[in-house]
Amino acid sequence: MCGGCLYVILELLWRGRSHWTMALLGGVCFVLIGLLNEGIPWEMPLVLQGVMGSAAIVTPLEFVTGCVVNLWLGWGVWDYSDLPCNLLGQICLPFSLFWVLVAMAVAVLDDWLRWRWFGEEKPHYTLIR
Repeated sequence: MCGGCLYVILELLWRGRSHWTMALLGGVCFVLIGLLNEGIPWEMPLVLQGVMGSAAIVTPLEFVTGCVVNLWLGWGVWDYSDLPCNLLGQICLPFSLFWVLVAMAVAVLDDWLRWRWFGEEKPHYTLIR
């Protein structure tokens, strides 16, 4: 729920609109990045965690969701056709790079929430190595 709401807010700030499917996608990505982050040692650079989150979670799920909501259902939630290095207008390199930053923020927020709410280890990071 937290991740979905935060993603909708991010979209509203970025492009002035969102769609209910983005709350679902954002929530799923938040949970999966949090789970991925649980198996990663603290010594792994945060940038690498962001790359993993973007490449293994956000970009593939964005592609599948885009194929369903935009291409199959025709809802036109987004279209990256005008952006470089796009695949069917559903994913593109510029946004995949942006998702690295978002995934880094999600990893940090997930760790902070787990520390504050559930008493897990206090977060500490290495940005790059």
